Amino acid sequence: MAINCGLIGLPNVGKSTIFNAMTRGDAAVANFPFCTVDPNVGIVEVPDTRLTRLAEIYKPKKLTPTNMAFVDIAGLVAGASQGEGLGNQFLSHMRETDALVHIVRCFEDPEIVHVDGSVDPVRDIETIDTELILKDLDTVEKRLFRTEKKAKSGDKTAIHEADLLKEHRECLSKGKSARTLALGEEENPFLEELALLTAKPVLYVANVPESEVKGGNRYSERVAEIARLEGTSSITISGKIESEIAALPPEEWEAFLNELDLSESGLSRLIRASYKMLGLLTFFTVGEDEVKGWTIRDNTPAVQAAGKIHSDIERGFIRAEIFRYQDLIEHGSLQTIKARGLLRLEGKEYLIQDGDCTYFRFNV
Repeated sequence: MAINCGLIGLPNVGKSTIFNAMTRGDAAVANFPFCTVDPNVGIVEVPDTRLTRLAEIYKPKKLTPTNMAFVDIAGLVAGASQGEGLGNQFLSHMRETDALVHIVRCFEDPEIVHVDGSVDPVRDIETIDTELILKDLDTVEKRLFRTEKKAKSGDKTAIHEADLLKEHRECLSKGKSARTLALGEEENPFLEELALLTAKPVLYVANVPESEVKGGNRYSERVAEIARLEGTSSITISGKIESEIAALPPEEWEAFLNELDLSESGLSRLIRASYKMLGLLTFFTVGEDEVKGWTIRDNTPAVQAAGKIHSDIERGFIRAEIFRYQDLIEHGSLQTIKARGLLRLEGKEYLIQDGDCTYFRFNV
C-alpha cells in the first residue's frame, strides 16, 4: 500500500534494529554511522484482536489482516540539510513518506558509539528538527522566488500561494515546524505538493534499555515532555527486547512477554500508534471464504471505500449493507443483528466508521 511511515533519527539510535524486529527483515545493523544508505521498506500487519474474534465466528478459509509500510531511513547528522553525511539523499527519502517515527536513543552503552559523544534526547531531537526546518526553509525560499514572479503579473493563484509561502517562511525562520501552522483544508492540495518535511505528523519513540522498558527512565521522560509540548504522542520500547522476540517462534512470544510482565510487545503499540497518527481506520468484509481488514483514511465515503476492494464495485455502487463489529460480538450472529434491526443500508456519502462490517452491492 502507498501509506507509509519513515523511521528517522540520528545514527546508532536503534532504527534498523527496531525495523528488523518489526518486519522480520534483515536490514544491516552495525556499530558505525551511515550503516543504512538505501532505505529499507517493510510491510507489517496492524495488530487487531477484532480479526481473531471475527475468525472465531465465521471460521473463514482465509484471514487477511490490514497492513502498513515502514521505511528505515539512514541516520541524519548536523549539517544534513547542507549535504553532510549524504544528508540531501536521506532527506529526499524522507519526503516520500506520509509520517515520521522519530527513534530517540534513551540508553547508555559504551560499546555503541553516539555521534555526539553522549546520550542527550533533547539535543538529539533538536538536531533532527533543525535539519528538517532548514531543509524546509530552503524549499519554501526557492518556491517563493518562482511564485513571486507570477504574482507580480496579477495571477491571483500565485498571489495566494506567495502569501502561504511567506507565512511558512516566517514560521520556519522562528525555528518552528510547519505542522504548527493552523491552515484550512482548502490549502491541502498546495501543501501536499510542497511536501514539507516538518508538516508531516511525528511520533516519538524512546528506545530504552531492557530493564527500563516498563517505567522508562529520565531520558524517556524528556522525550514524553517534548511530545506533550508539541501536541503529539510518544511511546517507550526496548529495541533489544523486540529483537529478542523477533528471533523466537510466534508460539513462544506470549510466554516471553509474560516473563517480562508485559501484556504486549512494544512494536504492537508502535504500529497501532503509527496507524492512528496517520488518521487511518479499519473496516471489515466477512464471510466463510475470507475475513479481511481494509485500511482507509478517516472520513472516507462508502463509495470510495468500496473502490479499495475493486474499482468495479466503486463504479457500480448501489448501496452498502453495514453492521457494527461490536454489535456482532454482543449478539453473536448476523441473523440476530438483522432481527434486532441493526443491519443498516447506507448510500454513497455514508462515512465508513472504524469497525464497520460491510457488504457492498453493485451493478456489474
